[in-house]
Amino acid sequence: MFLKNNTKSIFAIVFLSFFTLAIAQKERNDAIYSGVPWFDNNGNVVSAHGANVVKDNGKYYLFGEYKSDTVIDFTGFSCYSSEDLYNWKFEKIVLPVQESGKLGPNRIGERPKVMKCPKTGEYIMYMHTDDLKYKDQCVGYATSKTINGIYTFQGPILFNGAPIKKWDMGTFQDTDGTGYIITHSGNLYKLSDDYKSVTEQIVKDMTGQCEAPVIFKKDNTYFWLGSGLTSWERNDNYYFTATSLSGPWKSQGSFVPKNSLTWNSQTTFVLPIAGSNDTTYLFMGDRWAFPYQKSAATYVWQPLTVKNDSLFLSDYKENWQINRSTGKWSAVKLKGETIQNSDIKRIKYSENWKTQTDSFSDTNSDVKGAFFSVKFSGSQIGFYGVARPNGGYAQVEIKDSKGKTIHSNQIEMYCKYAESSLKYLSPILKKGNYELIVTVLGKHGNWYKKDGTKFGSTGDLVSVNQVIVKN
Repeated sequence: MFLKNNTKSIFAIVFLSFFTLAIAQKERNDAIYSGVPWFDNNGNVVSAHGANVVKDNGKYYLFGEYKSDTVIDFTGFSCYSSEDLYNWKFEKIVLPVQESGKLGPNRIGERPKVMKCPKTGEYIMYMHTDDLKYKDQCVGYATSKTINGIYTFQGPILFNGAPIKKWDMGTFQDTDGTGYIITHSGNLYKLSDDYKSVTEQIVKDMTGQCEAPVIFKKDNTYFWLGSGLTSWERNDNYYFTATSLSGPWKSQGSFVPKNSLTWNSQTTFVLPIAGSNDTTYLFMGDRWAFPYQKSAATYVWQPLTVKNDSLFLSDYKENWQINRSTGKWSAVKLKGETIQNSDIKRIKYSENWKTQTDSFSDTNSDVKGAFFSVKFSGSQIGFYGVARPNGGYAQVEIKDSKGKTIHSNQIEMYCKYAESSLKYLSPILKKGNYELIVTVLGKHGNWYKKDGTKFGSTGDLVSVNQVIVKN
């Protein structure tokens, strides 16, 4: 159980969770890799969901939910920093669990969003607070003098003297510096000059059942993104456009291919990255992995195509780079030695593995304790696999030449449709001799809507197409 009484407890748990991972500090990730766990400067999984990114003094700051694998309770909001959006440094838990109140023990805290107030220079964080049954929702806020400092929780933000009783929420800062709060079901609230209260409601109930709201602007068009209500399950996210925040807002349908489920993610933020020649609009999505939301939930970050009032995420860029000077992006290929799943000299399988006879021809198992292993010499290893409706969880370990486990993490292989992609990419290691071991955990996730509708996997299958080793 995650301790919740103070900041020191959180720091202690973060510290104790570190493996003695031999990270090669001079080697750095060179791209955004979607759908795999990311690891910070300490070799720990980056845990920042329902997030946003703020660029401040030339550096990017990622704020999000610091999740737990054991409880849904609020366990703090995290902050990471990066100079390139590829490599993340853990700053701290910037808003820990409070002793009592809206963000105290046995409470919910979700979707933190930070904006810098132009008038005061303060950094204001907004979030959804609730009880564990999601019956006491409101939008709260916290303040800090520095972007990566400890934020002081101020309680609910008020509109006409009362809290905003909504759950999924986001923020938007217009080009004139005016701040806004967005909530589910199509509500938009204008903030006061100091960002600490709401002065008016600009849009009311523009759309029904719209979660994960996001607004961004290109030229004179505003784009409002949202997600359907399917609990932790993914769905085809959709969008609206307008030339004024007050509307009228036009429904444009989905911005992804039908039944792609937004490439198995839910929108959380769009970050414009402006350069000398172009602007990349970075779609930030969460790939939830209930119940292992800390270790196995990942991120789907993709470059959006924006033309006039049209928005597209037409295909899935597994690995890609951003030229922050020009504002242009480009796809990149993960390079290294490739080992096919059929190479039983290099990949050692325990009992109970079989080769699927469909178009993927992957090797898989759903038997708890079944594993495959690869001994390798190099600095990084990853593997591709097939996610299916009966996909489950796997434990990934890396052992050094002495047999000591230096890295361990869980990954998920569930998807409502069969798809093959990179499932795991290790932290960058000091060049040496290692062994990768992937074990079937015999577990999968299921969850339910309030009406009892069941979602999630039907099995525990773990799969491998090929392994890739970077020398």
